[in-house]
Amino acid sequence: QVQLRESGPGLVKPSQTLSLTCTVSGASTVTDVPYGWVWIRQPPGKGLEWMGVIAYLGDTHYSPSLQSRTSISRDTSRNQFSLQLSSVTPEDTAVYYCVRWVGRSGFDHWGQGTQVVVSS
Repeated sequence: QVQLRESGPGLVKPSQTLSLTCTVSGASTVTDVPYGWVWIRQPPGKGLEWMGVIAYLGDTHYSPSLQSRTSISRDTSRNQFSLQLSSVTPEDTAVYYCVRWVGRSGFDHWGQGTQVVVSS
């Protein structure tokens, strides 16, 4: 069994940096082959948006539309990976999910999601 849990502030002011952490527990670590660890978000009334991934070797890949503002990192000692999204606007208001990606098999474990509101 694998569990993912998002944590971080639920309210961020415009122009600030949104920071979220995903803690992975159970039968998986962020260095396990062949997994990738993904951030996905869903704005209100819209579909899911893939933001980026940190792979088991630590390499990262980002959505082109968010690349200039997004950074994903990991702490292997705590079995966590984190998201930073800079210069946020109200359009970044969304439910943010951390997810385990198994390549062609898709996404097999999701966190429950955390609501983040960008507002002054």
